[in-house]
Amino acid sequence: MQSRFRSDRRLTVRMTVTMFLLGLLYVAFIAALIALLKSWVLVVVIAALVIGAQYWFSDRIALYAMHGRIVEREEYPQLHGVVDRLCAAADMPKPLVAVSNMDMPNAFATGRNPDHAVLCVTSGLLRRLEPDELEGVLAHELSHVAHKDVAVITLASFLGVIAGLVVRFAFYSELFGRGRKDQNTIVVFGAVMGISALVYAISFLLIRALSRYRELAADRAAAHLTGRPSALASALTKVSGDIARIPTRDLRTAQAFNAFYFTPAFGAEPGISRYFSTHPTLEQRLEQLGRISAELGEAATPGKAV
Repeated sequence: MQSRFRSDRRLTVRMTVTMFLLGLLYVAFIAALIALLKSWVLVVVIAALVIGAQYWFSDRIALYAMHGRIVEREEYPQLHGVVDRLCAAADMPKPLVAVSNMDMPNAFATGRNPDHAVLCVTSGLLRRLEPDELEGVLAHELSHVAHKDVAVITLASFLGVIAGLVVRFAFYSELFGRGRKDQNTIVVFGAVMGISALVYAISFLLIRALSRYRELAADRAAAHLTGRPSALASALTKVSGDIARIPTRDLRTAQAFNAFYFTPAFGAEPGISRYFSTHPTLEQRLEQLGRISAELGEAATPGKAV
């Protein structure tokens, strides 16, 4: 079913190109591993298990890692009410609603498709935002589900996960392996490490580039659906400022899920990591929302779907 969220052909093209390039990289990676490890069964089984787990259980994995739980309407009536209104305006299925008992203000959406999606907010976000700001954040996350880029990011990230696991497995096998190793074993080990590291680096850059664009696309879609880009801009400013004041050591666990967050879990001084971020800068996002606000003008109608 097509939702009323503003479509974004450029996002669709970027998702298609990214998945195509990662698919080619994946085939080459699997072929190289089979040639080096001499066991195509082991390689294919591991790859299938990882992609299957990420596709079918990504929502559960994310909720478990972020200490989230599904909540019913009786527990959070206002939260459910906002989600209900937005889903009705967007003409899309309502996802499961979850709350994470974390003070870090943030939100994320996950799931393999709009019919099997979860929208999760932290208790820190609920405490800090005004109703119109919360609506903007939730609309942003729902647009990820409607555009299906949540599923694309989930699938795209599995190649880097496999490459990382192979590097780790090869490293510990070499470190703790017993017996004498001949020259051929050392060469195979080095080749596996080198190819896996290269695959991880390429997939890392491709996914980050797609992720930055999809965040801008979600901001645009949310601003047009709610008709209040200024409220989303206010939420962005507030959440980013609060996260920046949290010590980096307290954000390390959350940073593994930055690609799914409304705002990345960066500390006060992210340094060079900004250039490899999953999100565009706050300035870029605010500038875009400012342009949309000028386009909509005072005639913008709250809840208008475009």
